[in-house]
Amino acid sequence: MSNTGSRNPILPDADSPVLVTGGTGKTGRRIAERLTAAGRNVRVVSRNTPVPFDWENRATWDAALEGIGAVYLCYFPDLAVPGAAETVAAFARHAVGKGIRRQVLLSARGERGAEHAEALFKASGAAWTILRADWFNQNFSEAFFLDGVLAGEVALPVGDVREPFIDADDIADVAFATLAEEGHVGKLYELTGPRLMSFQEMVTEIGRATGRDIRFSRVPAEEYVAGLHAQGIPQDFIDLLHELFTEVLDGRNESLTDDVQRVLGRPPRDFSAYVAATAATGVWDESKTSVEA
Repeated sequence: MSNTGSRNPILPDADSPVLVTGGTGKTGRRIAERLTAAGRNVRVVSRNTPVPFDWENRATWDAALEGIGAVYLCYFPDLAVPGAAETVAAFARHAVGKGIRRQVLLSARGERGAEHAEALFKASGAAWTILRADWFNQNFSEAFFLDGVLAGEVALPVGDVREPFIDADDIADVAFATLAEEGHVGKLYELTGPRLMSFQEMVTEIGRATGRDIRFSRVPAEEYVAGLHAQGIPQDFIDLLHELFTEVLDGRNESLTDDVQRVLGRPPRDFSAYVAATAATGVWDESKTSVEA
């Protein structure tokens, strides 16, 4: 599967930074922290960083890639949005053209658009690794489920399907390993948590840990979309969520893998451990009223 033979071209030299796109997001900032703690130079980029980076503005790409030795690619909001696959592939090819072959892509399980992006990424000439992940535990504490938890009701257009939620810290640990160790070029890892859980079960567990009455309710997709429009959510993000809840959450991801164990030599973090640690931070306290920007 490797594009490069048996050797993994990690960094041309120890001083070459790793470029972390989406570096202020759930996975990117965690990966940057791990690389920094290990003594690696890191360049974290987003639209608002000192070296600005915008997927849709190719004029920002050269400065972001200057002097870089390896890249972690995380496309926001998701590889399934129209044009994302082509944009990521163009960036990967551009990096290869500048001599940067070691690239790790965060992808998604069960999404046709993400699989299309993976195919184009593999054909870019990069010494690639792909990390497929499903829903993150941190969606309940750092993203769009948090408002519902704080309000006491998580209302979503989903039934009893059970998902292999993965912890963002596990994704970051795997990404760090693929960027810092030999043996991961040409590998596709599907990252899951250790058990399948329904949204109802997860919300119940959060309520139990916080001592709060937090309910889960199923709502029609049309009602959910109307609520997103009322909140002023961008249309492309609404379209993405509608696809995830009406198509991807059909049971296609109701399976577990041992890829976290194989890469890290330990099992993935259980949702209960995430809930206990997160509840202790107070982020789910009833006094909180909104998600931080």
